[in-house]
Amino acid sequence: MRVEQLELSEWESALPSDGFEVFHRPEALEVVDRHTDAEMKLFGGFKGQQPIALLPAFVQRKSVGTAVTSPPPGLGIPRLGPIVMPTSPKRRKQEKVNQEFTETVLAQVGTDLGLDERLARAGVESPMAESVLDRLDVDSRLTLFRMVCSPDYADPRPYAWGNLHVEPNFTYHLDLNGRDTGQVRKSFSKSLRREIRDAEDLDVTVETEGVEGARDVFRATERRYAEQDEPFSQTWSYVRDLFDALGERARSYVARDADGEYLSGITVLYSDDAAYFWQGGAKAIYEGTAVNSRIHWRIIEDIVEDPPVESVDTYDLMGANTERLCRYKAKFGADLVPYYVVESSGPAMDVAKRAYQLVR
Repeated sequence: MRVEQLELSEWESALPSDGFEVFHRPEALEVVDRHTDAEMKLFGGFKGQQPIALLPAFVQRKSVGTAVTSPPPGLGIPRLGPIVMPTSPKRRKQEKVNQEFTETVLAQVGTDLGLDERLARAGVESPMAESVLDRLDVDSRLTLFRMVCSPDYADPRPYAWGNLHVEPNFTYHLDLNGRDTGQVRKSFSKSLRREIRDAEDLDVTVETEGVEGARDVFRATERRYAEQDEPFSQTWSYVRDLFDALGERARSYVARDADGEYLSGITVLYSDDAAYFWQGGAKAIYEGTAVNSRIHWRIIEDIVEDPPVESVDTYDLMGANTERLCRYKAKFGADLVPYYVVESSGPAMDVAKRAYQLVR
């Protein structure tokens, strides 16, 4: 396997047709690069001229050391990590590609992860002399390696074998492929169907409003975090730039009362596969009725009947790792889908994660 550092145009050409997150898209990465103080590095693994693996990584250096993360912290990016796309359908070949790319990523972590010693004891040479982390200029000062992988990256075992900690997290995927809105609504819980009906009876509108609506959603989200005394590091300039850059792949859904007053809203981002509940959705009650269920329903209707990207057939509801949110989102009858967090382990890592704002 040959690994190269890529320009954004090369990255775009190497992306597969599906199986990646909206933040893997080049227009999203370009905005992220402008709004993070980490250095973005894009890597591609190739067999001949065929791309078979990709990884966006962000290198951040502080006095405590260096962090390599994917995604970078503080920008509301739920997942990123590697994309593996072997050319063979055979399980053995798929696992070989994943193993080689993973070892390439980890090869130069050396002493911190103990991988070089493990490979040497096993009589295995590093699959590449010049690895991804060689190109990242990561040396003995490395203190943290952390990735939050997409659900499509289903085999993180090589990272665990490389002495990294691997932990499953979860999201909710509502599969809308081949279903009409009637079928989808019938699959909801009785209480959720009632909430939607009650909201539909109100003098409330739910419309897409472009970047102005996204600004109202952002401001409401910012206020909600402040009320809960929680950190909120995103800026409006970042959210605006991302919304503009994604074009049809970003929509803001806003609920307003009869006087046009903002009640609640949700900003949705779209990959080739899924719509992502990204920002907003703070609890909102109007005339005794919750309006967010009505917003979710409008989003689902659009995915089924008028998606901005024709291939989108899934609504990613997020929020499956917080118990109080699960009680509500389980009402949609969505599938519980795992994804994996991969990070350096050891007592010093808690300190490092706080230094890089990777924990709240």
